[in-house]
Amino acid sequence: MTDNNRPKPDDRSDNVDRLQEMVQDTIQNIEKAHETMQFTSGEEKEAIKAKNKRREQAIEGMRAEIKDEYRNQEDQ
Repeated sequence: MTDNNRPKPDDRSDNVDRLQEMVQDTIQNIEKAHETMQFTSGEEKEAIKAKNKRREQAIEGMRAEIKDEYRNQEDQ
């Protein structure tokens, strides 16, 4: 196997930072969606609410992953 075909080593050193940025981006998207909802009604408003609910669930998952990654870094 040549060096070009080797997989890169798993570098998890910046996972916590990247996950925190993802959480912040998702929170901003939720806030923008709330602003947008002021100008929508009916089905579109319900779709935004559903998407924000999924975003909130994603944030919960990312925060749990941040805790796991942080613990993993402390153990090393």
